[in-house]
Formats: sequence, C-alpha cells, structure tokens
Amino acid sequence: MDEQPHIMIVDARFYEGVADELLKGVLAEFDRVGASHERISVPGVFEVPAAIKMAIRSMDFFAGRRRFDGYVALGCVIRGETTHYDYVCGESARKLQDLACEHTLALGYGILTCENHAQAMERARVDRKNKGGAVARTCLEMLAVKRHFHLYPR
Repeated sequence: MDEQPHIMIVDARFYEGVADELLKGVLAEFDRVGASHERISVPGVFEVPAAIKMAIRSMDFFAGRRRFDGYVALGCVIRGETTHYDYVCGESARKLQDLACEHTLALGYGILTCENHAQAMERARVDRKNKGGAVARTCLEMLAVKRHFHLYPR
C-alpha cells in the first residue's frame, strides 16, 4: 500500500475563530483520506509564505526529515479603513503563487479575503461553505497533477 501524503498546514492566527473553522475543515478532509500533517501557526497572513519557504529551505539542512508532499495556507484578511488590507492580500497571494510555481508545490490556498467577520465565518464554517475542506481537496488534487507529471512518486 502506498504511503499517504504528508502535508504542512500553516494557519495565520490573527482571526482565531476563522482560523479554527478553516482548520476543522482541513483536518476532517485529511482524516477522511488518511493524510498525515504537521501544523505551524503564524501571527498573520503576511507570515504564511515565509513559514512555507522556511520549511522548504529546512530540507537543505535536515535531509533525514520527511519532506512535505503538499502545503495548505490558511488565514483571513478582513478589509479595514486603510490600504493595509490590499498590501497583505496582494503580497501574500503573490508570494504563495511564486513559491508554488518555483518549487512545484501542491498548494491549497485558503486565505479568505473578506469585507467583514460575518462574511469570513460564512466561508469558513464547516457547516456552511467549508473553505477549509475545499482547500484540503485542492492540495490533494494538485498532488495528483504532480503524480501525472512524475514529480510525486506516490
């Protein structure tokens, strides 16, 4: 039997309630398929790409450690009264896309960009839109794409 995928989950904790709901959806999906995971928490969405880059870079120094087969980025940015929202959304999304393309990562992008907290919870809650579950499935589907191109051995 093939070894199940090992996924890194990075969750931004700035909006803890939203992050917790997203995480519930991700974990339920990974439990359903038997994927193992490691979770790293960061303060906010802006820090998510750096945490993923650190994980990738750490493999250069600790070759004996199991590599991650995929990555899930979770968090939420809610529009405020300043342009901070635009910078955090744009820069974090751009860098995550850069990492995915540069390193051929199977990446599930679960950064919610919302107008208000109610909108964020509607998207995050597992009994509503369950974006966490959708993001976990995206990561697994991208692993299948990597497998198609012989970039993922399992």
